[in-house]
Amino acid sequence: MRSNASDAQASCSPKKKLSFLDEFLTLWIFLAMFAGVGLGYVFPELAEIFDSIKIFDVSLPIAIGLLVMMYPPLAKVHYDELGRLKQAKKMLSTSLVLNWAIGPVLMLVLAWIAFPGSDEISTSFRNGLILIGLARCIAMVLVWNMLAEGDCEYCAVLVALNSVFQIFMYSLLAYLFITVLTPVISPASGNIVIDITIEEIAKNVLIFLGIPFALGVASWFFLAKRKGREWYDNVFAPKISPLAMIGLLFTIVIMFSLQGEAIISRPLEVVRVAIPLLAYFLLMFFFSFWISHRSGFSYGQSTTQSFTAASNNFELAIAVAVATFGIASIEAFTAVIGPLMEVPVLISLVNVALWFKKKYYDEGGRPIRRSKQLSQ
Repeated sequence: MRSNASDAQASCSPKKKLSFLDEFLTLWIFLAMFAGVGLGYVFPELAEIFDSIKIFDVSLPIAIGLLVMMYPPLAKVHYDELGRLKQAKKMLSTSLVLNWAIGPVLMLVLAWIAFPGSDEISTSFRNGLILIGLARCIAMVLVWNMLAEGDCEYCAVLVALNSVFQIFMYSLLAYLFITVLTPVISPASGNIVIDITIEEIAKNVLIFLGIPFALGVASWFFLAKRKGREWYDNVFAPKISPLAMIGLLFTIVIMFSLQGEAIISRPLEVVRVAIPLLAYFLLMFFFSFWISHRSGFSYGQSTTQSFTAASNNFELAIAVAVATFGIASIEAFTAVIGPLMEVPVLISLVNVALWFKKKYYDEGGRPIRRSKQLSQ
């Protein structure tokens, strides 16, 4: 890890722009939703066709879409950066607390505030939000961090760390929050979620995160070593990036072809999902920036810390929701609202981060308040 003094050079340079596909992701998702609704209206027999061939207890076309969606972000991770963990214990411990304690618990609280009922619909929306909160960002955070001039090396370490942690932590926390805590908080909800076992969630996580994770690790170590890291980042990674978009949009089209009419009939509930998501993104971002500034982290490190904590791996949330609850479930639909909200909000927060840089950090990227204290 670089020191605070050299943070200005640690930021991503040269600064790039969002790709055309990423920049208009929200628009593509809306178009995929409308296409799915139209497809389901014209071909109402699609549900039987998709259910006729299954793999991993999921419709084969959907399973392929989910695996294709998950591979690119996991293949872009610099897994060799995990060797830097010992050089930044304070920053990494802060990140682990933000990502695996504060973030999931905050989303759990927001989910219960937005959907406090014990009925099946409220429980399903709540479960979907919880699945989003548990999926720590490993893909788009690289983009937000780059645009906000964060520390690329530190970001690579956090992405690699979260990738590994999700393999072990996601199913455990999902089981705890959904199956164990729900009956405790609302006893009347217990009979709705009692049959969701940790084995079921873990199986789906291992399939739809574990398989692309293994492929991503293999791709990184084999191709980066053989072709070089520069070729991997500048040639191979951009070529596979559209696969994530294709897989995501394909899954959304299928989802809305099966349940689009039911979803459109509940617009107020869509807004109720969007509100806790917006609150989550903003609270995590500003709290992470504040705690990072107070801890004396440089601007680049604070930026990376904040975007990592505020964003989510919506690909994983969608995959687990679909595999665990079904393609036509409310949980799956709730997970889809995640990227709809995250993309425009996080793009806006990039500008907020750059404003923070001018106001609260000196030219070397050090917190101004800390610099003044050291000079006294």
